[in-house]
Amino acid sequence: MTKRTMGDLSRRSVLKGSAYAALGTLATPALLRAQSSELVIGCAGSHTAWMEEIVIPHMKSTIGADILFEGTKSSVNLEKMSSNKDAPYLSVVQMDDPVMIQAVEADLLTPITADAVPNMTDLRPDAVHMDGMWCNYVQPWAGVAYNTEFAPDGVPSWTTLWSPEAKGQLIIPSLQNTEGMWTLFAAAMLGSGKPFSEAQYEIDAAFAKLEELKPNLLSVYTTMSQAFNLLEQGEITMLAGNFSSYALPRKNEGVPVDLAAPSEGIFAMPSGICLVKGGPNPELAQAYVNEMLGSDMQSAIADFASSVPANTTVTAGAIIPDGVPIYSPDWAFVAANRRDWIERFDKLMAI
Repeated sequence: MTKRTMGDLSRRSVLKGSAYAALGTLATPALLRAQSSELVIGCAGSHTAWMEEIVIPHMKSTIGADILFEGTKSSVNLEKMSSNKDAPYLSVVQMDDPVMIQAVEADLLTPITADAVPNMTDLRPDAVHMDGMWCNYVQPWAGVAYNTEFAPDGVPSWTTLWSPEAKGQLIIPSLQNTEGMWTLFAAAMLGSGKPFSEAQYEIDAAFAKLEELKPNLLSVYTTMSQAFNLLEQGEITMLAGNFSSYALPRKNEGVPVDLAAPSEGIFAMPSGICLVKGGPNPELAQAYVNEMLGSDMQSAIADFASSVPANTTVTAGAIIPDGVPIYSPDWAFVAANRRDWIERFDKLMAI
């Protein structure tokens, strides 16, 4: 798989010549009014592979869109929308639910409606949020990625991260990354002894347990691809909080990695899509979202990224581990406290 650096926009120069091409081949009259065939999409850097291989060619052939994507963290996408609020250049953003809540509060989004995006009517009810301010399009599951050559027995429990044998063999995500929340919440469960539904609010217990984890850490990451490279190379044994849409495709390519579902539970990793308020080419942006929520894209992405589709007509995608609880946190609680947690985490981990 070809890897690219986060936020790579080298494709811009290639597409520039066609950016203002007419959409004369499109069947939808609304799209004919679009001034350009170019859409700039903000999404996760870890989505690079399937954006390049699946989404970009599909959108060109079906709606005539030339897709430029900026792969980065959800928090960075939020900063881009906020700093460019008066003159948005992003049309669609794909990011995680807790950051979506902040985007709604900052009045950065335009609601998705069934009139403009009819495929949203096929979604699970729990995949449509705040009266259509955003929708979940796929949902990976998160556990612990591990190197199968150095951990042949896998990671049966979250307590394995704290074991003496893991000293210097572990990397965890920063809380700047949404997947960093999974290690925090696992620490809360272990530190408080309470079930997840209660433990997620025991943040002092979580940070106390994280402090006990420090001797086992090689580092804390903000760029996941770099940490995953160390896992593939056997420089570390475990990568906490990783998700099926990244680890399992690498496993399928023959890399010696797998994703463990610890017995205490795994986490549902939300992937949302939204329309940027005042963003360029609104009709073309709506068509893009409609395709992302349709059965063709849902099936292709779910299979490629080992994720659970949001479209109820699609049966493709990840196989959820049997007998393991799946948790989804109180995202409103996360959104309200995340900034303080990041500051506390950074001081604790001295990064």
